[in-house]
Amino acid sequence: MRTIHKITVISITVCALTVLGGCSNMSRRDKNTAVGAGIGAVAGAVLTDGSGIGTAGGAAVGGVIGHQIGR
Repeated sequence: MRTIHKITVISITVCALTVLGGCSNMSRRDKNTAVGAGIGAVAGAVLTDGSGIGTAGGAAVGGVIGHQIGR
């Protein structure tokens, strides 16, 4: 079961990075927010063993941190 979880996390990360690659017309702050939210979501999922609330919370916190970087 752990192998499936790891494959899922890696797949989601690859998909998120692919989607972010298409965001060339976004401002730097928007890109930082999106990257922060993606990284936060993955971290939240890993830390809470895939909990939906942990994933959403990680995305929210990561998005805020990403938005504040370079301010």
